[in-house]
Amino acid sequence: MTDDALASTSDTAGITRGARRLLYDLGYDSLTEFQFRTGRRADIMALNQGGEIVVVEVKSSLADFRSDAKWPEYREWCDALFFAVDAVFPAEILPSDHGLMVCDAYGGEVLRDAPRAKLPTARRKMLTLRFGLVAARRLQGLLDERVEGGGQK
Repeated sequence: MTDDALASTSDTAGITRGARRLLYDLGYDSLTEFQFRTGRRADIMALNQGGEIVVVEVKSSLADFRSDAKWPEYREWCDALFFAVDAVFPAEILPSDHGLMVCDAYGGEVLRDAPRAKLPTARRKMLTLRFGLVAARRLQGLLDERVEGGGQK
């Protein structure tokens, strides 16, 4: 791995951790690498007690943003879509119709709230159920070596 790739991986992990901490402070519980039926994986999917579903796309560099064209597809799987970046990311290049979080490994701040668009009831129910099942399987995987903890079956 190159030094740039190592730095990007480290930056991604820190931004992800900070975004999850911020979401928790805002009343959301989250999962990373949540796979949708389409096979796409959201960096972070979060759910609050009101049933609102938020997806966060983590971008660690300009190259990461430019090389990834799948994030617009996530809009149909959430009530709100955010980007999470670090403080040096050129935020002005991000779409203004999405939320914006600036994060480091210790937390973050919402700089721009995301517009809300309510999910259809059936999709919300399916995603909420899947969120619970994935979380339970991951937890059980930590406690029982027979269970594939990261799976989303």
